[in-house]
Amino acid sequence: QLQASGGGSVEAGGSLRLSCAFSGGTFGSFGMGWFRQAPGKEREFVAAILYRGGTYYADSVKGRFTISRDIARKTVYLQMNSLKPDDTAVYYCNAERQGSNYWGQGTQVTVSS
Repeated sequence: QLQASGGGSVEAGGSLRLSCAFSGGTFGSFGMGWFRQAPGKEREFVAAILYRGGTYYADSVKGRFTISRDIARKTVYLQMNSLKPDDTAVYYCNAERQGSNYWGQGTQVTVSS
């Protein structure tokens, strides 16, 4: 089970930190990621952290967003800085292991200009 939180409304240039609490499995064996879906658009990849710790980012967020995890707390974070109106979307937490994907409920992020 994945529980995302931390969304909200900010002005352009602001920051938010999303959290995703994981339960029901061995957290360290999952790759964790964040995706987002803006109105009228398909869900898109934002960032991921592999179970071995490597991180990957969409080009649109490189240098502004940072994904991290706290294995003891079974939580993955997405620190979002220098937010832009184009970052407005519902953000979803994802857990992947051996081809199986699990999704949390989304959290809304709204960035005003």
